[in-house]
Parts: sequence; C-alpha cells; structure tokens
Amino acid sequence: MSGTLSEAERRDWLRLARTENVGPVTFDQLLRRFGSAGKALANLPDLARRGGRAIKLATEATVDEELTDGAALGARLIASCEPAFPRALAALDPPPPLIWARGRVELLDRPSVAIVGARVASAAGQRFARGLASELGGAGQVIISGLARGIDAAAHEGGLPSGTVAVLGGGVDDIYPPEHARLYDRIVEAGCVVSEHKPGRAAVARDFPRRNRIISGLSQAVVIVEAELRSGSLITARLAAEQGREVLAVPGSPLDPRAKGTNDLIRQGAAICEGAEDVLRALEGLRGFREPDRDYGAGPADDPDDALREAVAALLSPTPVSRDELVRATASPAPLVFAALVELSLAGRAELLPGGMVST
Repeated sequence: MSGTLSEAERRDWLRLARTENVGPVTFDQLLRRFGSAGKALANLPDLARRGGRAIKLATEATVDEELTDGAALGARLIASCEPAFPRALAALDPPPPLIWARGRVELLDRPSVAIVGARVASAAGQRFARGLASELGGAGQVIISGLARGIDAAAHEGGLPSGTVAVLGGGVDDIYPPEHARLYDRIVEAGCVVSEHKPGRAAVARDFPRRNRIISGLSQAVVIVEAELRSGSLITARLAAEQGREVLAVPGSPLDPRAKGTNDLIRQGAAICEGAEDVLRALEGLRGFREPDRDYGAGPADDPDDALREAVAALLSPTPVSRDELVRATASPAPLVFAALVELSLAGRAELLPGGMVST
C-alpha cells in the first residue's frame, strides 16, 4: 500500500494505531496480514480473544477528537505509506504508522543531522552544540533534536536560521520543559515539530525511547555532545547505529561525568566530532535510505492453533528474543509463529519490538 490515503482509510489507520496494544510493529504485521487497516480492525477482537484477552478498540469518537485537535493546531497528519512521509523515517523497519507535523513539513525530507546530549549541560557543551548546528545548517543540513534542556535547546537555537526539527515525546503541542515555550513557537514558525502521539498527550517516561528512535530515524548522522554513562542520549546513539546511521561523539575531559558517555562511545567505535567538518566527512558517500519492501496483504492463509500459540508464549520472558529464534525453537513455519505473536501482543501477553525482537 502506498499513495495518499482517502479520508476513510486515514480514519482507519488512526483508529488502528490508537487501539490498545497496537504499537508500530504490531500495526505493520496486521497490515501485512490483512492488507488494510479496515480489515485489521474488523479482525482484531477475534485475534485478541485467541491470544487470551479481550481488546478495547479505539472509537470513532476518539478519532474525531484527535483530528479536530490537530486541525485546531494547524498540524498535519501523515501516514507512513504517503508520499509526504519523510523518506528516512519510512526506511525504518517498521516506521511509526503516523506522525503529526506542525510547521515546515518539507524540512523532514532534507538532509539532516541530529544533535543531542545532556540536559544539565556545561556552558562549553552548549556553546559547541549551538556553533555546530549553525555550521551544519550553513552546509545545508537540517538540525534534529528533542527540545530538552541543555544540548537539545542549544542545537535548536543554532539550527533555527537554516531549519530545525523538534521531535516531542508527548503530543505535537506538549511543550516540555515549559520554559521552552518561546523556543517551541520559533521552531513552529521557522522549522517543524513532530510527534507520533495525539495532540494534547503529555509525555511519560516510556515515550522517550520511541521519540529517540524518531530523532535518529529522521537523521543521516547523530552527534552526541555530552552524556553520562546512563542517559537517553546513549539510547539515541544505539538506535542510530542499529538503523545504519553515522554516530559521532564529542570527546571531553575524563574528570567530567558528562564526558564519560561520549568518551565510551568513541571507545566503542563512534567517530570523533571536533567540528562540522568531521560530520560532513562522515556523511560523504552516504546514499539515500531505501524503504524496505512491505507486501501488505500477503499474510498466512492459516491461523496458528492453540498449542503453537501457548508454546510461543511459554518461550517469552522480559529478556528480548528474536522472532527467528522462536521459529527455530518451535520448529514451526515462520508465518504461523509471527501470527501467533501478533495475537499474543494484542492480548497484552507479548511486546513486539523493532528489529524483530520480542519480550513480555
């Protein structure tokens, strides 16, 4: 499926994406199996029942409310199958099904570099991020970051004259921290704000890894300026590496805890970033991202039986395991194992993760 959705199809996509236990991976698997969001919605109650629990479908009223709220903001809802969806983000496997965008949507398809780092950042780190963003912007790069305090804010400020994109953990109107309200308004005016969540939603802790996946997914390269050893910026770096993006880190003093994460990234093979020329050099020769083939509607004709479903469930734990490993462990056809996992995920008994991993 590709091309601009009809109004009815758009509503089905939104309703499916907002149904409980339907994350990006489950959404993608459902479309592969049924070919359309409408057919997937019609089959969800039976799939969840087979997985072991009833499911609560998003209602038409919730779709109406979200579309109304988005229109009031002047935001645009874009599905991953549509031409306006950012090509870099569409290359993720899977991409977020839908994003809300507010501002200059055309920036999302320009060459981009993410700059992220510590919230409690040093003055030197903020100055470096601001200057790096300004130089990269002058070289034609859009600056992607997350509107957080510290490095993120400095990167946005440096990127404003040439174009910057803020990816939010909550809805497209969830301004956090509140003191960034003026910066947010400037980005809406001169750049773009993006979220995969409905307008009006306040971010919670579990939303930020998904936000970080979009930050790296929109970018060709990710630069970490300052980060402690346990930080969300390092999650962004890991996701970027998994997505095939370039990862660069700014070295720092071993006496500064905010340099331990970046120095460790360099130790693990990240490129050193001492200025814009290092980033531009890393980008040389990179080709555009290719969207993976999505053969929607080519799912299995047969349904998994109860024995296979429970055998798959018994193999799951909080430690992620690959779907291919579950296929080997059950000695069953891959399409049937994947179908069983979708049913278990809809029932809340499994979590389908990007990269073909599964956990409980």
